[in-house]
Amino acid sequence: MPRRKLKVGVLFGGRSAEHEVSLVSAESVMKNLDRKKYQVVPIGIDKQGQWMIGNQALKLLKAGKNFNLKSSQALLPEPGQRRVDVIFPLIHGTFGEDGKLQGFLELADVPYIGAGVSGSAVGMDKIVQKQIYQAAGISTPKFDYFPAPEFKKSAKYILRRLKKLNLPVFVKPANTGSSVGVSKVKQGRDLRPAIKLALKYDRRVIVEQAVPNPMEIEVAVLGNDKPKASILGQIVPSNEFYDYDAKYVDGKSKAIIPASLPVLIAKKIRALAVEAFKVLDLAGMARVDFLVSRKTWKIYLNEVNTIPGFVSISMYPKLWAASGLPFPKLLDELINLALSRHRQKQSLATSFRPKAKWYR
Repeated sequence: MPRRKLKVGVLFGGRSAEHEVSLVSAESVMKNLDRKKYQVVPIGIDKQGQWMIGNQALKLLKAGKNFNLKSSQALLPEPGQRRVDVIFPLIHGTFGEDGKLQGFLELADVPYIGAGVSGSAVGMDKIVQKQIYQAAGISTPKFDYFPAPEFKKSAKYILRRLKKLNLPVFVKPANTGSSVGVSKVKQGRDLRPAIKLALKYDRRVIVEQAVPNPMEIEVAVLGNDKPKASILGQIVPSNEFYDYDAKYVDGKSKAIIPASLPVLIAKKIRALAVEAFKVLDLAGMARVDFLVSRKTWKIYLNEVNTIPGFVSISMYPKLWAASGLPFPKLLDELINLALSRHRQKQSLATSFRPKAKWYR
């Protein structure tokens, strides 16, 4: 008897500022999944949060349309309602990469690719993530942060406090990706409008001191409890920094693979990438981004991305391809890791029988 094809639900779209990036990532993944092994089930979420299962979902979302469904088409957050064998979440940013979706899939008892609830939440939160790096002794750029109510009440005080950071600085929403809402600020008078822009996308803002003349280095990590790191890649952005346009729109940014670094520096970066993956309790996949001073060779861990891009120019699949793992094989490995982790979690006890029935 021929082996049954695994049903792989590819989840895309969503209520996120990175909605459009998600669509392109999903299209790329669906093209590279081996149809001899997998039955691909497209699952789209429009910008209003409605779900649609089927081939029309991607087409409608790429056309900028909402589903306007009369009846719900979705998974239920309870075991036994599974329509697929494994989910590949490709919703970048909020409501997809920040632990919310992962919690839903845990309740539904559906295997899924990538980090769990806590790893996803921390991996998305630039502030908490950096606090954990500091506690673990991993160097990260100097930073400050504050919530929207504090800035509204005490803007002048916060702006004075930020003078402790040397200009230029990067002003970022605490919970977005793809450089959405990010500004590079070179003069103090530009801080306030940059903060207001960041607050459009999140209720908290992080301000990071820029690393002078850095090399932007990325490494792909793959695995569960024994993760491994790819060779390194260097990003040469087409704009002053690697903003949204430089990443996706103008097509002029360059990726140098492998990155031209001293052997010992490259080895240290790969080790730090694996350490960060473990410290944040990640799983499956992550892209870890570093800034390296060209003058001192000091290494700064910038951030991790727990659902990295899978578009044609994305570094995560390119780095693994250059490391000897082509795109279709990479997808096979990610699916196997998700199923293995789910089996491990299913073996854990979920109930406890006390000696006395004190609760009755």
